[in-house]
Amino acid sequence: MKIAIPAENKSLSSNVYESFGRAPYFLFHNTITKESEFLDNSAVISQGAAGIRVAQVIADNGIKALITPRCGENAQKILKNAEVFVYKSIPGTLQENIDEFLSDKLTLISEFHSSFHGQKDN
Repeated sequence: MKIAIPAENKSLSSNVYESFGRAPYFLFHNTITKESEFLDNSAVISQGAAGIRVAQVIADNGIKALITPRCGENAQKILKNAEVFVYKSIPGTLQENIDEFLSDKLTLISEFHSSFHGQKDN
């Protein structure tokens, strides 16, 4: 299974980034092969709809689980249509969140916000 996590830096020891759409990078991790790759988030510089753009990139890359602190309603609609499950991250590193996910200790996000920083895109 391929999972995605917003990242502060390009390292498994990096912390999970606090904002889904505005993360500088995304970790794509294959839980079967244990391969990881980092993607620069080009949507971070956009004026609006960053979350929607990132959600589409995640869907287009065959990701099946997103681990993030929070997610907006508009992005969630795209993720839901692509059958991507959205899990609540824990405070800590990317590796710690991968480990928690693999141990079935993360919970699905049940509440999606309508806006972040006054925008309807995250």
